[in-house]
Amino acid sequence: MLAVVDDARMRDGAGHALWSESFNEMFAQVAGVFANASARRHGRAYLLGLLSHTERKNSWWLAEFAGDTSPDGMQRLLNFSPWDEDACRDALARYVARNLGDAGAVLAAGETGFLKKGTRSAGVARQYTGTAGRVENSQAGVFLAYAAPDGSRALIDRELYLPEIWTGDRERCRAAGIGDDVAFATKPRLAMSMIGRAVKAGVPFSWVTGDEAYGGNPGLREWLEKEKIPYVLGIACNAMIATAVGVKRAGWPPSCLRPGGSG
Repeated sequence: MLAVVDDARMRDGAGHALWSESFNEMFAQVAGVFANASARRHGRAYLLGLLSHTERKNSWWLAEFAGDTSPDGMQRLLNFSPWDEDACRDALARYVARNLGDAGAVLAAGETGFLKKGTRSAGVARQYTGTAGRVENSQAGVFLAYAAPDGSRALIDRELYLPEIWTGDRERCRAAGIGDDVAFATKPRLAMSMIGRAVKAGVPFSWVTGDEAYGGNPGLREWLEKEKIPYVLGIACNAMIATAVGVKRAGWPPSCLRPGGSG
């Protein structure tokens, strides 16, 4: 019995060592985006906390997980510390391309909501969010996922959606740390920007996918066709599509059509 336990411990130890080595390799790619040792240490601890089994992921819990006596360091990391989040994003994309890259991979655009109670968080508004399945006070983020044929997957890009009630109020934007150069952009437009960055960075992939929120946007489809990027996007069942034999309904037979239906 003891031999079995010892063998299990050795396997767990080897697995942990392998995981730690991979994490350290990954973090080394982004360590340079932090301007000083304190920000770098808290950045590393923050990531480890997010990957841990810690019950909650707020600054208090993550600080405790990291061995800090207060959440000040974690909060400073997110709000004031000098580090370049876009450079971190680009380093992550390069890491994924190098370690998971496959010419047959798929880029998937999608969004998720973050429920909020206040009014000061950047982009927060009453809007529909799939997180709650209804209109709620929330933030909305658009993400680009990378899915390789072997099952490997990772998020490689993100954009915060800012409703027009935000971009039309520059004072409110400045108070939330949003620059005057940030204009309103639809979610499909944000997805377009992220796909464009992936192409420019040389991330290998075969085609792009997304649900009806993205496939229903003619501008995104036209841009993908112009850039010669293959895609499979969801569209509404009653959408009218131009074909070689004329404009046709996406859904057929007509009996499949229903308000809000998709196909």
